[in-house]
Amino acid sequence: MFLTLIRQEFLIHLMSARFFAAVVITLLLVVANTFVLIGVHEERLADYSQREAVNQESIATTPTYSYLKLKVQRPPNPLSLFNAGLETRFGSDIDIAFDSVPSLSNPIIDVRPEEEQWAFGSEPSVSSPGAPLGLNNPYLRLFSQIDLVFIFQVVLSLLSLLFAYDAIAGDWETGTLRLVLSHPVGRGSVLLAKYIAAMVCLLLPVLMSLLLALIQCSFAPSLQFNTDDFLRVGGIVLTTVVYLSVFYLIGLLISTTTRRAATSLMLCLFLWVVLVLVYPNWSRFALNPGGDMRGEKRSADQQIAQIREEADRDRDRFLANTPLKGDPPLFFDTFAGVDFFRRGQWYLGNLPRMNVELRDTEDPLVTHLRRYYEFATTLQIRSAEKVGFVVQQLVVQTSLRQARWDERLMKLSPASLYTFVTAAWAGTDLDSMVDYIRAAGAYRLTLVDAFHEREAFASLRWFSTNQGDIDWSILPHFHYERADVGINAQRALPELFLLLCTNIVLFMATFLIFIKVEV
Repeated sequence: MFLTLIRQEFLIHLMSARFFAAVVITLLLVVANTFVLIGVHEERLADYSQREAVNQESIATTPTYSYLKLKVQRPPNPLSLFNAGLETRFGSDIDIAFDSVPSLSNPIIDVRPEEEQWAFGSEPSVSSPGAPLGLNNPYLRLFSQIDLVFIFQVVLSLLSLLFAYDAIAGDWETGTLRLVLSHPVGRGSVLLAKYIAAMVCLLLPVLMSLLLALIQCSFAPSLQFNTDDFLRVGGIVLTTVVYLSVFYLIGLLISTTTRRAATSLMLCLFLWVVLVLVYPNWSRFALNPGGDMRGEKRSADQQIAQIREEADRDRDRFLANTPLKGDPPLFFDTFAGVDFFRRGQWYLGNLPRMNVELRDTEDPLVTHLRRYYEFATTLQIRSAEKVGFVVQQLVVQTSLRQARWDERLMKLSPASLYTFVTAAWAGTDLDSMVDYIRAAGAYRLTLVDAFHEREAFASLRWFSTNQGDIDWSILPHFHYERADVGINAQRALPELFLLLCTNIVLFMATFLIFIKVEV
C-alpha cells in the first residue's frame, strides 16, 4: 500500500502543470545562464593571464632590488559558476612588499603614513571589491552575479512550496484524504509517501539542468574539472536536495494546519518572500554587535604610531654611529659637491627605495651606505610585521566580527544557509578568501628569506642601476592552491547539519499536527 501511495503521488506530480513548469523554467534558466557564466569565466581567465604577463614584464624591467613592485594573482575558480560567493567581489591580486603585510581590505585604517601613501601609490593590499575584472562585454555584467545556486535558491524553493501547498489541504477539500485514510494505511505513511514522491519530482529538474550545465562546461576549454571538483559538485547537489526539502516541508506544514488550499498558497508565498527575499538582505543591517568601534581604531592607531616611533629611534641611533649625514636615502649633505650619483629616481618614505646610477663604487662611504640600507630595510620589514599584526587584530575585532555576526544572523533563513553551504563547497566563501590572504603572507616571508640568502639588501643592486643585469630567478614562484575537498566538506557540514535538523523538526511538527487532524 505504501508503494502504491508513492506511485500515485508521483504520477499526479509528473502529469501536473507544476512539474512541467519546473522542468522548463529550470532548464531554460540554467542552460542560458551557464552560457553567460562560461563567457564571464573565460573573460576573467584572459584577464588573469594578461595580468600575469604584465607582472612578469614589470619584474624583468625593474632596474634595482629596492624598486621591485610585485603582485601575486589568484586564478579564477571554475566552481564560481555554481556559487560566485566572494570570488568576484573580493579581487584577484595582492601587492607583495617588504614594508607591508597582506591582510583583508579594511577601510577603517591605512597602515602607511601619508607621505608613504604618496610615495608608493597608495595601492591597497587587496583589490577593491567590485564587478568582475576584465569584462569587455557590458551586457555580461548584468548576469555575472546570477549563478546556478541563485537559480535553485530562488526558483526551485518557490516551486517546492507550489508542490506542497495543496498536498493535505487540497486532498481535504476534495475528500481524497478521507478516502485514502479509510484504507489500512497510517497517517505517517501518507505524509512520507507525499514527501518522497514530491522530492523525486523536484530532484529531476535539478539533475537534468546540472547535467546539461556540465555538458556545456565540458565543451569549454577554459573549464577543466578534476575529481575533487566533481565531489564538490556532488556536495552542492546534496545541499540543494536538503534545501528544497526544507521548503517542501514548510509548505506541507502549512497545508496540514489549514483547511483551504487558497489560504495555504497565500501563506506559502508570504513565507517565501520573507525567507528568500526579505530576511537575508535585512539581516545584514539589522544589528551591529561591535557597537562603537572607534576605541579599537584609536588603540590600533596608537600602537602603530609607537611601532613607527621606535623604528625611527633605532634608525637615528644607527645613523649616529656612521659618517652619513643628511636625509635618507640620498644623504645630500654627505655627498654635496661630489660627483657620486648620476641622474636617477628615488622615493621618499620609511623604506629606502632607490633607482640611481652609482659612479664611484670605491668611495668609502659606499660601504656605510650599503650597511644603512641593509639595516633600514630589515628594520622596516620587522616593523611592517608588527604593524600587520596590529591591523590583523583590528580587522578581527571589527570587520570580521561584524561579518561573522551577520553570517550567524542570516543563518536563521534556510536560503542564507543554503548560500553559505554551497559557497563552502565551491571554495568561494570568506574562509577561502582568508586562505588566499594567508598564502600571500607566506609567500612574502619566502620572498624575504630569499633576499636575505642572496644578501640583496646589502647589495649595490639594491639601489644602483649600473651593476649589471639582475637575476630575478631568486624570486620564488607563487602558486595558489584551493583548499582540499575535505576542508571544503568540514566548512560546509555545520550549516548542512542545520538544514538537516530543520528538515527533521519540520517533518516531526507536520506529523504531530497531522495525526490529530479530524478528517
